Amino acid sequence: MGKGRPRAVETGQNLTVSSTGSLNIQSGPVYYPSEEEFRDPLGYIYKIRPEAEPYGICKIVPPKTWNPPFSLNLDSFTFPTKTQAIHQLQARPASCDSKTFELEYNRFLEGHCGKKLKKRVIFEGEELDLCKLFNAVRRYGGYDKVVKGKKWGEVFRFVRSGKKISECAKHVLCQLYREHLYDYEGYYNRLNRERAKSYKRGINEDAKNEKKAKIYSSKRRRKNSDHRNVKVCKVEEEDHDQICEQCRSGLHGEVMLLCDRCNKGWHIYCLSPPLKQVPPGNWYCFECLNSDKDSFGFIPGKQFTLEAFRRLADRANKKWFGSGCASRVQIEKKFWEIVEGLAGDVEVMYGSDLDTSVHGSGFPRVNDQRPESVEPKAWDEYCKSPWNLNNLPKLKGSMLRAVHHNITGVMVPWLYIGMLFSAFCWHFEDHCFYSMNYLHWGEPKCWYSVPGSEASAFEKVMRDCLPDLFDAQPDLLFQLVTMLNPSVLRENGVPVYSVLQEPGNFVITFPRSYHGGFNLGLNCAEAVNFAPADWLPHGGSGAELYQLYRKAPVLSHEELLCVVAKSDWDKNASTYLRKELLRMYKKERTFRERLWLSGITRSSPMSPRRSPEFVGTEEDPTCIICKQYLYLSAVVCRCRPSAFVCLEHWEHLCECKSSKHRLLYRHTLAVLADLVLIVDKHESEEMPPSDSLLGNISSSSELNSLKKKVKGAHVTHAQLAEQWLSQACKIFQGPFSGDAYATLLKEAEQFLWAGAEMDSVRDVVKNLTAARKWVQGIRDCLSKIENWSAGGDFEKVAHKRVKKLLSVDPVPCNEPGYHKLKHCAEEANLLVHDIDAALSTFSKLDELELLYSRACSSSIHVEQILKLSQKISLVKVWIDNARKAISNEQPAAVEVDILYKLKTEILELQVQVQEKEMIFDLVSQAESCQARCRSLLSGSVTLKDVEVLLQEMASFSVNIPELALLKQYQIDASLWITKLNDIMINIHQREDQQSVINELNRILVDGESLKIQVDELSLVKIELKKACCREKAIKARNSKMALDFLQQLLADAVILQIEREDLFISLSRELAGALQWEERAKDILACKAQMSEFEDLIRMSEDIVAIMPSLGDVKAAILVANSWLNNSKPFLEPDLSGSSTSRSLLKLDDLKELVSESRFLKITFKQQNVLETILENSKRWQHDAYSLLQDVECLYSVTDIGDGRSNDLILKIEHIVNLIESVSKAGLSFGLDFPEIPKLQNACSTLHWCNKVLSFCYLMPSYEDVESLMNISEQLSIMHSSCNLLSSLIFGAKWLKKVSEVISAPVKCNACKLTDAEEMLAAYQDISVAFPMMVAQLTEATCKHRLWQEQVHQFLSLEMGERSWSQLMQLEEYGKASFFTCPEVDIVVSEVEKVEKWKQRCMDAVKTFAGDESSLLCALQKIKESLDRSLYIYEKSESCGGVCLYMCCMSGSEDWDFLTCSTCKDCYHLQCLEYRRNNAEEAYTCSYCQLLVGRLIPPNRCGFLRHNGKYSDLKLLSDLLFVDEKFCVRIEEREILQQIVDQAYACKKCLTEILDFEMSCYNKDQFTAVGKKLTTAWKGDAMNISPEDHLILKLSELKDIGLQWVDRAKKVAADCGALGLDGVFELITEGERLPVCLKKELELLRARSRLHCICRKPYDERSMIVCGRCDEWYHIRCVNLVFPPKVYICAACMPGTQHLVSSFDSLMDHERCTVEPKTPSPRHKKPRTGPKKSESSATQKMLIGDENGSGIGHLRWRNRKPFRRAAKKRAELDSLTSFFHRPQPIIT
Repeated sequence: MGKGRPRAVETGQNLTVSSTGSLNIQSGPVYYPSEEEFRDPLGYIYKIRPEAEPYGICKIVPPKTWNPPFSLNLDSFTFPTKTQAIHQLQARPASCDSKTFELEYNRFLEGHCGKKLKKRVIFEGEELDLCKLFNAVRRYGGYDKVVKGKKWGEVFRFVRSGKKISECAKHVLCQLYREHLYDYEGYYNRLNRERAKSYKRGINEDAKNEKKAKIYSSKRRRKNSDHRNVKVCKVEEEDHDQICEQCRSGLHGEVMLLCDRCNKGWHIYCLSPPLKQVPPGNWYCFECLNSDKDSFGFIPGKQFTLEAFRRLADRANKKWFGSGCASRVQIEKKFWEIVEGLAGDVEVMYGSDLDTSVHGSGFPRVNDQRPESVEPKAWDEYCKSPWNLNNLPKLKGSMLRAVHHNITGVMVPWLYIGMLFSAFCWHFEDHCFYSMNYLHWGEPKCWYSVPGSEASAFEKVMRDCLPDLFDAQPDLLFQLVTMLNPSVLRENGVPVYSVLQEPGNFVITFPRSYHGGFNLGLNCAEAVNFAPADWLPHGGSGAELYQLYRKAPVLSHEELLCVVAKSDWDKNASTYLRKELLRMYKKERTFRERLWLSGITRSSPMSPRRSPEFVGTEEDPTCIICKQYLYLSAVVCRCRPSAFVCLEHWEHLCECKSSKHRLLYRHTLAVLADLVLIVDKHESEEMPPSDSLLGNISSSSELNSLKKKVKGAHVTHAQLAEQWLSQACKIFQGPFSGDAYATLLKEAEQFLWAGAEMDSVRDVVKNLTAARKWVQGIRDCLSKIENWSAGGDFEKVAHKRVKKLLSVDPVPCNEPGYHKLKHCAEEANLLVHDIDAALSTFSKLDELELLYSRACSSSIHVEQILKLSQKISLVKVWIDNARKAISNEQPAAVEVDILYKLKTEILELQVQVQEKEMIFDLVSQAESCQARCRSLLSGSVTLKDVEVLLQEMASFSVNIPELALLKQYQIDASLWITKLNDIMINIHQREDQQSVINELNRILVDGESLKIQVDELSLVKIELKKACCREKAIKARNSKMALDFLQQLLADAVILQIEREDLFISLSRELAGALQWEERAKDILACKAQMSEFEDLIRMSEDIVAIMPSLGDVKAAILVANSWLNNSKPFLEPDLSGSSTSRSLLKLDDLKELVSESRFLKITFKQQNVLETILENSKRWQHDAYSLLQDVECLYSVTDIGDGRSNDLILKIEHIVNLIESVSKAGLSFGLDFPEIPKLQNACSTLHWCNKVLSFCYLMPSYEDVESLMNISEQLSIMHSSCNLLSSLIFGAKWLKKVSEVISAPVKCNACKLTDAEEMLAAYQDISVAFPMMVAQLTEATCKHRLWQEQVHQFLSLEMGERSWSQLMQLEEYGKASFFTCPEVDIVVSEVEKVEKWKQRCMDAVKTFAGDESSLLCALQKIKESLDRSLYIYEKSESCGGVCLYMCCMSGSEDWDFLTCSTCKDCYHLQCLEYRRNNAEEAYTCSYCQLLVGRLIPPNRCGFLRHNGKYSDLKLLSDLLFVDEKFCVRIEEREILQQIVDQAYACKKCLTEILDFEMSCYNKDQFTAVGKKLTTAWKGDAMNISPEDHLILKLSELKDIGLQWVDRAKKVAADCGALGLDGVFELITEGERLPVCLKKELELLRARSRLHCICRKPYDERSMIVCGRCDEWYHIRCVNLVFPPKVYICAACMPGTQHLVSSFDSLMDHERCTVEPKTPSPRHKKPRTGPKKSESSATQKMLIGDENGSGIGHLRWRNRKPFRRAAKKRAELDSLTSFFHRPQPIIT
């Protein structure tokens, strides 16, 4: 995505992207067509277009009769999906390459700031991507707007997606952008403004100025706004070192941009969109700007079945909205939250762009299989429906009817399977087509639309709101991957409309209308494009847009216009078609005229179409620049034969001269003008074409007024044409000249493409072409005749071609060969006449062969020779075949068809041969035989007649098919008779009669299929019936059969005369016994009998082979009787009248039903009377229970309740309860489920509850008792809603519960207000039940609470000093225990919580120091004591007096034994020192004083202060002290804390002074003082000065630097010369500058650097000599000494000489010139001091200038030791070590 595409030239101001909770978008129009209107889709859309098009979208609801079947099989349907990252549709970073950004950013820093980005920018522990940060700030309008709108949180989401940001991080992010990118943002904006200005200048420049661009050098470099060179391209005539990645051409290097990163090239006119001129600043291609890592698109997903996709969609719905049904507003709001990145990462699947030609369509199609559930009539109706999207694009009136091939997604619908939040992003259709979308089924689809008239405004807002995305992809809106909240569009003045598409609805989008949307759940939709006549202007605009963005079109718009204009179009299309054709004509005419003026005079027509009536039948070439189809015209050049360009980009084809270019055209301007006139004439047939139209078409005469320079003179197009015509007339008058004709035709090419004014030229060109072609034909024929006559294998000239050439009249030109060819043709004509005569009459074979010989010797090839040759060959073949047929005498050897064929062939050949008569005789005999055979076959054929005929024709040689057929019939009949005789042997004695039946059936079928009649066929039918009867009898004998079946079987046996067989005799005896049993059964069933009689009948039936009709009735009677007995057993058990608790109750209805069923039984039982008695007793009990329930209802209606005793209400309730219990007990004894029993039990429980409530009138109930009563009352209120007694008691119980919640609840969870209690007392007057005890207690509680409130007000009115913490705690204790809540309780509790919280924070801060102290006051006192000790030590170090305190002790006692240091006079406890004193008079020196004099630290650190990691944080204590909370009481701990903080800051101040003093020390004595002060600081460090403190960090850093340098120095000193001397000198200088004394290591390095020579290899074994002045050693060979002198002066000490020998040889020590010195030479006698800056520069110049004179001097300068500066005294590293051995604090 977006790779290699050019970036946008113009960048507008950013707009603020704001989200809205509710969109409130105006709805688009909805239409409800009638049945009549619905018949014509395009007509209806044309009707509503004026009203609907301003919305860009509309919805059409079909009539109710529209119900197309869904043709896809949902069970087997599978489809691919795409993964959509919904959270990145808008809120995603641009796919920018960070390396390219870093490159450009570093170039900006170098060019404008003079620096580089040396280190990474860290944000929250990770490297910050400056590219993403810059693009995110640009997204929200730049730094100033982000700061003003407080958008750093949104910016952070782009930089670090999925993480939370704090306010501090936002501030840090803002500071980082301000520090690193703010200046770059200004530079970037300035550069964009310059590009915009240059772009506008490029548009306004005249074409002439563009042509005057000069190429200044072979490699031109463009300059940016900072006057820095930018690479463009190197242009060479033959070999190009750079080619354009788009058009693959290396030409036009002056307008080729080279990427400043990858050096790939693009022409500025090949970019998308193209640039008018080279932009300022650095330029990067889109392969470098875009990153594959961050590229965004819809990734292909899994293949799903519809059921699997449904499960996935259901899970998504439950995830977002649970199992409930969400509204459109909720879904829409959540969708845009996700799109704007406010709801985390969300990915969904979308089955989009499914080709219906592959996956199937939801609409019925003719070639699809019809589902069984769909009626054929309905299927056919919807297959042909114009609203079927498969038919819509090619309806009458649609411009797409002219397209030959189906284009998927445009003319072939696409299917869409969506789920919740699956989206289709902002876009408009290909070529600005209309689109129609139909929702087959599922959840709705939400659409948004921007009308086409507002497309430019929409694109501007999109670019301004998402500038970084459009910079990375200028064609972003073509990608269909970006959404923008419609609210943002509306805020910026772009109208947006919304449509909710439901199943069965159509949605129409209009041309150039941007639309997008999303799905509200699982659904299936189908969409297609269509193009009515009013689309044509929009299609032209779409084609221009494709050309601008270098996009390949779907089809050629020009070809579509031409094809439609030549076909039958709709009357509504005339206006739109005429305007588009006129526009196309003007454009084509303008560009062709420009080509002619530019010198392109060569032209040729394109090859014609094979099917010009359709669009897209052949593939047109495309322009290598703009990728558009070249249907009308193109420009080519010989240098690039495979490259084509459009007329607009012809200058970019190559760098050849224009005269070498050629114009290819399909239609002349005259043909295009005729198309326009034809359409206009059709629009108004009665009126002539309008003057304006004629003027526009005839304005091509302007070309005649345009002049160009030809051979030094300016001439017009018409003048050139007139000159050419006059020249053509002269050529026609003279003899034919091929070169003259060719030259004239070549010159005519510049006129042929023009309009009607060049028709005369085209006519002359046609005549010239025809004449040249005619002459070439004449000469070619004569040449072939002469070549063949001369002999050799040459081709003859065709007679037909000669006749055609000679038939031209008049002769086109004067050609001498014409008469010679005419003479040759006359001889050929005579030959043709003779051959035709021979072929048309009966000739002999010899005559034909003679004519053939004449034709072969002729020089002209005649077509008749082929016929003659074929006839001769056929005659010879026929004679051979006839002789074979006549000579063959074997029977049936010759096929009769061969004879007929030979007869027919000889009649057709019309040749006289002697075999003809013999063939005719054989044919006659064969025809006679066929006639006899056919007569037999047509009638009833007997076997005897067939045998006679076969005997007569046995020796006939011709094979007659009918005779062979009769012979086969005779064979089949004989075989059948043989099989029948085998079956009839003992057929009645066989036991397997079924096999007999099968065999007879087969033989019967075979006999009926015979073509010849046989007499045995009737016998087979009779035997088959007998076998079937025997088979039935065998089955009846082996298994029981129905009585009627047996009777019918015996009757059939009598008819067939087989009743005397043994099988049928035994069967008749069985039938008699069965008839006797049937009569007895009918008698018993007619009257009731005992069970025993029925059982006897069952036993007798088992021995009978027949199935008795009455047997089922007998068994049914027994089954019903037994079932009745089983159902009666529970009611007849002995314990029925006893307790029924152990078993479930019986149903009374079952008892009634059993009594009723007993009357219909056919068997008598004694249990029937017992059940009737039980039923009568039950009815009497029901009557008594009903009377008692009536008494209960009377009691429920009582209204006078009171206390329950004064009106005897409690006694009445108890009496009725006793009666209910006794009656219920009696009812339960029956064991039946009387409906009155639950009512009685319910009444009993209700009365018990009422009695319980009335009992609370005289006692104080608990909260649990009241709550349990209320739980029961909820059920009672439902069962007795109209009961006066119960409702009054429930109302009283509710009041009782409210009071008990206040007074007697175990936990005061919901304390009420005092006013609530007063309302309760007032509500007590309205209840009819008395609760005197509860009222008294509630009144007492309210009085007590009012008294407490007065105490609180008195406390708060006191002064701060008079308020005590104990008083506040007492008030809080009572307030918490009070029944009521009020503001006073909240005030007291909050104040106590505030103080306790502050105390707890303080305790947390000091607990590490306080140890086991549980009191905050004691802990603070302990810290204060330690600070007092520290301040004492600091004051003592300044010679101030103070109290004697003990060192190394944090919690010791003054009673402990102690020692006094003899040096510092500080005191130490013996217990703290762990010191055993051997001698009382021994002087004690503390560890700190021993450290100052250079002694080592004791191994156990005895004598040092042990802090054990227990420090208190000074910053935290300071924050606690100055907390903003105000307390209403005085706190003693806070006062002590103030003293602690003041003392801690005093300690820190002293420590800071000590460290500052240390940093300023320069000599050893001062460092002694530093050591003392550091020791003092160490002793007094009782408060936690945090490890992050600047001064502590400074000391730690100093130590680490010193140790690192020591390690490096030791390695270099032992590397045996591996490191060069320059590196050693640098290391020495670094060590001398450190503020730490490193004397030992420096000495090692100086010794390492003494022996160096000029070869930098001082440690090899060669002989050396020492300089007499500087004591430096040199190899003798390195200084070119042949004989070593006694005294040697090196070139560094005496420049200008190679060596110098002193005259004082005798005075020098001879050992100094030893060849191999044992020890290094001493150091320089004169100490080296660093020269001043002015001297150093002068010296450097002098030594460099001496380089030419002396190489040794130059090497000496490079290898000399650096001058040492006077360094200040530094502290030894070991002396600082002890200050960094403090134990690590213990983290608690």
